[in-house]
Amino acid sequence: MKARAFSSEVDTGSRQENASNQKSRAPFRFHRNGNGSSQVRTWSWLHKWSSLICTIFALLLCLTGLPLIFREELGPNPALERVDDPHARASVDTMIAQALAKRPGEVVPYVFYDREKPIVKIPTAASATAAPDTFFYSVFDKRTGKALAIDQPNEGFIYVMLRLHVDMFSGIKGTLFLGGMGVLLVVSIVSGAVLYGPFARRVKFGEVRKQGSNRLRWLDLHNLLGVIALAWFGIVSLTGVINTLAAPIELMWQSNQLLEMAAQADAKGAETRRASVDDVLAEVRAAVPGMTILTLALPGSPFSTPNHYAAFLTGDTPLTSRILKPALVDATNGKVVSVRDMPWYATALFVSQPLHFGDYGGLPLKIIWAVLDLITVIILVSGLYLWIAKRRSAKPATIAFEARLAE
Repeated sequence: MKARAFSSEVDTGSRQENASNQKSRAPFRFHRNGNGSSQVRTWSWLHKWSSLICTIFALLLCLTGLPLIFREELGPNPALERVDDPHARASVDTMIAQALAKRPGEVVPYVFYDREKPIVKIPTAASATAAPDTFFYSVFDKRTGKALAIDQPNEGFIYVMLRLHVDMFSGIKGTLFLGGMGVLLVVSIVSGAVLYGPFARRVKFGEVRKQGSNRLRWLDLHNLLGVIALAWFGIVSLTGVINTLAAPIELMWQSNQLLEMAAQADAKGAETRRASVDDVLAEVRAAVPGMTILTLALPGSPFSTPNHYAAFLTGDTPLTSRILKPALVDATNGKVVSVRDMPWYATALFVSQPLHFGDYGGLPLKIIWAVLDLITVIILVSGLYLWIAKRRSAKPATIAFEARLAE
């Protein structure tokens, strides 16, 4: 939208504004050069159409992303009691037994540890490979093992916002579609930055011209906010595109490295005897000291094998806390058989996620992310207004031109 309004002001400004604005809105100097004019038209065309195609979806992502920035604050916050030993660990096997007792006939595919709170989330489902949105979650205090009353994470306002933001309730097709819109958004940002260069030579930075039409003022505001949020908007858009590749990345890891890790063990098929979850967790912590278990995938789940547990660990620094290290554990004896780093493409995904939502720097960074998100909404809405206003103002000029031809 910026290019459409921008180029329109350049090409027709001297004919649409009064004489007092002629000097400030004179055509760009390099427009006198045929090659420069051609380049501007190309960038303007890219900016206009990439913006127009993706604007509605970009607005959807911005509006749904705003509450997701504060999902930890808005999400379920169970009341936790004080304990003498904050590092105490209750039996996870007991927690699993309690979760299964509430849901007879179901299985536990995963054990999830919260990043910030001392709680354990244990989902139950009809099968180990059931879709995550069918899980029923039981939540426990990991220090005491007591069950906590909490709303289901796959229900409510935050869940609806997340699904709209991730896939528009359309599964992988919706996710990849939004990824395509994200690519167009990146093109729009880059082309807008290129077009802002010659514009900045005509107007002082931060100036919003009060004289002239409303469209001119909105153009100045649109460009000013665009350059202010340029770096942030570019990072969020690019990391959003990377996040849409999560499902293909997971499939690549499962079909390559997971099988390679499993091949290091002498697995002879499924056994009736299975090591306890508590023993598995203890073995993993001993094999990978200094890291924290975030997720344990039980045998048969998509992120393990029929004969192995798969533990996913993180570090304790702002960066390593977002990078997972998988450890594969023999399901029969509970021994760790393989530990390795995730491939580079998976690491890129993990690093992009906190950059996208701004959830690695506490509440102050989240507030900054929210402010920039609102600025982006204004940019998108103003760009759409500039395009609509230009089309409306062009109709009388077209009618007058056709009338002169008919004389």
